Amino acid sequence: VIPEADIRRIVRRALDFPAPVVSLDEDTHVLELWHGPSLAFKDFGARFMAALMSWFLEKRNQETVILVATSGDTGGAVAAGFFDTPGIHVVILYPSGKVSPLQEKQLTTLGKNIRALEIEGTFDDCQALVKQAFLDEALRRHIALSSANSINIARLIPQSFYYFEAYKQLMPVQKPVAFVVPSGNFGNLTAGLFAKRMGLPVVHFVAATNANDVVPEYLATGQFRPRPSIPTISNAMDVGNPSNFQRMLDLYGSTWNNLRKEVSGFAFDDEQTRQAIRTIHERYGYLMDPHGAVGFLAWQAFRQIEPGMQGVILETAHPAKFLETMEATLGRPIDIPERLARLAHKEKKSTLLPPDYGRFKAWLEAHFKKE
Repeated sequence: VIPEADIRRIVRRALDFPAPVVSLDEDTHVLELWHGPSLAFKDFGARFMAALMSWFLEKRNQETVILVATSGDTGGAVAAGFFDTPGIHVVILYPSGKVSPLQEKQLTTLGKNIRALEIEGTFDDCQALVKQAFLDEALRRHIALSSANSINIARLIPQSFYYFEAYKQLMPVQKPVAFVVPSGNFGNLTAGLFAKRMGLPVVHFVAATNANDVVPEYLATGQFRPRPSIPTISNAMDVGNPSNFQRMLDLYGSTWNNLRKEVSGFAFDDEQTRQAIRTIHERYGYLMDPHGAVGFLAWQAFRQIEPGMQGVILETAHPAKFLETMEATLGRPIDIPERLARLAHKEKKSTLLPPDYGRFKAWLEAHFKKE
């Protein structure tokens, strides 16, 4: 058991950056979750988890290897959160050519205890390799493995906190609140459902997805049909078989009708996303990244069906992380935060591997197996 004084110190050190709510109009608010080190919402979970694991490993005098699959933001947040943490080695698997150039630099330029594997496949391939490693008992006898994906509950618990923080900033609350969550692996939305179970008086959640619409389809039809992911400009949501779907379902007694009473889903394509980026900029003078733009579209669709609510759209990453898409869409340059600009000149260091478990296992054993 972690003493209360230690857990308070861990939380204070991990969550030492703001999460401001910006209002676009009377009923449309944006929760900016990109003020941490990697400029993405996953800094909340990754920094908390790094501090927590470091505490346990130090007490037990142990080492561990963290395996993490990323479609974009998770890898950058985990790399920043765990960088140079004693006793922890991080291996990040990402799909070759399917993360933005700046996201890739965040994964591949730190060195030290952070290693990047560029997988010749999709995010689902990366996730499958990680899951297979965890099921490989022979491998785990030689290498202590842990996860930093949202399959690890330590990632999700701190993400519940910012739902409370956003609600507090809206007080006194005049209209019922719906949270609109850009979703891929559905960890962020699951964290919101946890917050509701903890007592947050939120009325509804809106799952916003790109063309990878497995969950909106389920909410509409009751049929869950996982399938290969489709590449889009909102790449962090390119997930065809979301890991957290079963968690969401379990919170509602594995019953379709119970879940869809409190969660709605909407899906949009790349052209709609680009148009939303332009609309938000022209109407509000606000820059929203492709994932947040999908959230904005979902909020516009939901408020047509359920008027009388106010929506909080989770803006999950800084727009400059998707520089090429943003500039091509708006037809003009956008400002890049200094911490991202510095990455442009750093050398990428990664190992290219096929999506083959035998090759992945051999690489792990060559680097971490203790005789």
